Amino acid sequence: MAVKIGISLIAWQNDDLPDLTRDFTTEGAMEDAAKIGYSGVERGRRMPADTDGLRAYLDRYGVSLCGGWCSGNLMAASVEEERNAIRPQVKQFAALGAPCIVYAECSNTIQGARDTPVSRRPKLTRDEVMAYAAKLSELAKWARDEGVDLAYHHHMGAMIQDAEDINWLMEGSTGELTLLYDTGHLHFAGADPMAVLDKWGHRIHHVHFKDVRQPVLDWIRSEDRSFLDGVAAGVFSVPGDPEGCIDFQAITDKLKAMNYDGWIVVEAEQDPAKAQPFEYSKLGFDHITQICDRSGLAIES
Repeated sequence: MAVKIGISLIAWQNDDLPDLTRDFTTEGAMEDAAKIGYSGVERGRRMPADTDGLRAYLDRYGVSLCGGWCSGNLMAASVEEERNAIRPQVKQFAALGAPCIVYAECSNTIQGARDTPVSRRPKLTRDEVMAYAAKLSELAKWARDEGVDLAYHHHMGAMIQDAEDINWLMEGSTGELTLLYDTGHLHFAGADPMAVLDKWGHRIHHVHFKDVRQPVLDWIRSEDRSFLDGVAAGVFSVPGDPEGCIDFQAITDKLKAMNYDGWIVVEAEQDPAKAQPFEYSKLGFDHITQICDRSGLAIES
């Protein structure tokens, strides 16, 4: 049993707040990630769109495709319509051996609205989430049959955000739907990351490690600010940052105990003027390798 360590290039190439990272290129980010030692990267919007081009691009830097975002529209679309919409990405990710598609419902999210407080995110009833989960199960079964899992990303500003939402989604869905476990979003949402891991570890297929700066989170809550306000202010950071508040050693110990053997991906969007991407990404990588070693969790190169 071994995990692989990957990274999202969002520290160098922020698609939601592009002005933050306008001085960085995707090529430079890929070179940095490979130099640090990451085995894979999640797909970014500025990478080649075609499968052959993307394969050659990844090979050039010696990294694998370890997932990638998919903006879901299943609340507004039928299962058949959503299958047709995401089919090209499913086929591409299956062809490239990606472990999953990072799927999140975006038809009603406010995560990208800088002027909308995160407190105004859509909150559905249990029955509404359960009905959505049934549709999502059909989509997930189809994707798995096509060769790639859907890993659902609970996300700030979205309808699946906190522990209650996750419980309803998992209870209402079949095992074909897996869960992306994101430490930073869980803490931001007021959830206990360890409790979610204890409850739904058997459904977790993909892991995002990001830390949270508690004083910034307290400011977001007290001033009723938006998710993107928080990102710009530095609410997230990498594991190993002394300003962070999450106990990643305890989480890694639990991953070892549950025989997790997927990807651990560093995904911590920050303002590069305040947190230099190479420096912080290396800090995250070094910290993860250290805590995995202490947990006895082997890392596959």
